[in-house]
Amino acid sequence: MAEVGKGVNAGKLASNVQKRITRAQEKVLQKLGKADETKDTAFEEEVAKFNKQLADGSKLQKDFKAYLAAVKTMHECSKRLHDCLAEMYDPEWFGKEEVDSIAEDTDLLWQDFHQNLVDNALISMDTYLAQFPDIKARIAKRERKLVDFDSARHHFTSIQKSKKKDEAKIAKAEEDLGRAQKVFEEINYDLQEELPTLWNSRVGLYVNTFQSVAGLEEKFHRDMGKLNLNLSDIMTKLDEQRLAKKGVMTASTGKSEEAANHNLSESGSDAPKSPAKSRERPPVSQPPRPASSQEVKQDNIIDLFEDAVVPEINISTQPQNEAPTVTNGSSDAELPPSVLYKVKAIHDYGATDSDELDLKAGDIVLVLAFANPDEQDDGWLMGVKESHWLQNKNLLAKGVFPENFTQKL
Repeated sequence: MAEVGKGVNAGKLASNVQKRITRAQEKVLQKLGKADETKDTAFEEEVAKFNKQLADGSKLQKDFKAYLAAVKTMHECSKRLHDCLAEMYDPEWFGKEEVDSIAEDTDLLWQDFHQNLVDNALISMDTYLAQFPDIKARIAKRERKLVDFDSARHHFTSIQKSKKKDEAKIAKAEEDLGRAQKVFEEINYDLQEELPTLWNSRVGLYVNTFQSVAGLEEKFHRDMGKLNLNLSDIMTKLDEQRLAKKGVMTASTGKSEEAANHNLSESGSDAPKSPAKSRERPPVSQPPRPASSQEVKQDNIIDLFEDAVVPEINISTQPQNEAPTVTNGSSDAELPPSVLYKVKAIHDYGATDSDELDLKAGDIVLVLAFANPDEQDDGWLMGVKESHWLQNKNLLAKGVFPENFTQKL
């Protein structure tokens, strides 16, 4: 039995080798013009469409897999980002539980998005492309059977035209021709039916694929937008609480300093009070300041010479055409030597960091030099509010502020 099996295999091998030789000889004769070659222009056009359809589908599949890989990478990056936020977020801060819940929901949303893309687009695309290898193999088989048919037809014609006609050979050649023609026509007929249908099926693939991707993306971004909006609201409320807490601390510190300055003013001032100051006048928002030496001298003169007419003396050194500069009651002589110059805020500015100053339009700021010039950013200055300097006589409450919000005095 083993020898018979070997004989059968050897016979098939020999038959296949003989077929290849015969086909090669037939192709050579066709190229030399010594044998007729069957041409089917319509089928060749269908084959060209098939090859283009296969190339387009393979490219679409490759690009879609790259898109899925990008989605997976974005998922991993988003997860690390939210994990970092959850790790840094202090438990006592506002919305700690909500932040953790948003991180979990975001992770699940990315997972569902990726899986839905695989189920609704990638699998259908793989199924669509799975039919091409079989059809491609059948097209190649048709080409071989067409060569066999041409070869059988050429052989039959040659025997018929020979001078010595052998009826047995002619019958055998005619039988071989009929068998080759039947095999070729069966394969050719099936392909003629399937190729146009396959060509038209690409429209359905494109529609289903991109409708699925578009719909899944729309839902994903809508749900992700809600989560991002919730996270943004939590961050806004956290910042509002920070600013409110900062404002309470600032107000508490300001009240303590004002009370201390008021006590010092009541207990340590021995200067005589001017009669003019005993008159009633509307309350002012600025805190009381010690009387200057010029005011003390003026009060003494009025006490000694009540009936004397004191002329008004204008001691301003500003030109008549120049508007007086607001200095909140301080003079340049009272400023410490570390002050470069003074500026006045022309717009409100809300501090966005702990090292910045809150400014209101009209505030006077004493500009200081940066301890390290490399730390100075373009368009920013370092300074202390003049009101703080007048109350505390120190430059500790310094901060940065944008230069374009002020004008130099």
